[in-house]
Amino acid sequence: MILSGLAVPGLPFAGAAQAAQSCSLSRIDLRPPAKAGQGERQSFSVEIADTAASRAQGLMYRESLAPDAGMLFIYETPRRAAFWMKNTLIPLDIIFADAQGRVMVVHENAVPGDETPIPGGDNVLYVLEINGGLAKKTGIVPGSEMRHPLISAGAWPCR
Repeated sequence: MILSGLAVPGLPFAGAAQAAQSCSLSRIDLRPPAKAGQGERQSFSVEIADTAASRAQGLMYRESLAPDAGMLFIYETPRRAAFWMKNTLIPLDIIFADAQGRVMVVHENAVPGDETPIPGGDNVLYVLEINGGLAKKTGIVPGSEMRHPLISAGAWPCR
């Protein structure tokens, strides 16, 4: 199996090289905060959930998610956001970001099936779900920045 876009220690991924490429609707790039001085840029293949129906469905009932894949939830306006894991079968990291694509909250390893709300805070416009444990392994922390063509006011814009 060939996987690309994710730099996980011990695995042969090319996250930095993939993230250096131009923006694509099918991928989201993340870079660590400027002050962090560690971590590499990451790139994930994403499905877009930008309607009420697609956001409600999310990743429910899926038995697996490719290691370099995720789902990007996009809201019409910033809001107080909370997610839950009802009918979700795999552990996920849930990454909440503001209108500029700056990560505000990273919830690691959300428990499959748990209906406890996971708060993302106020002014959330984007939420990225990836496999549980990847945020920590790849250095995604509050202050990291997302880049995607649909993040129009991004701190790290597509060019």
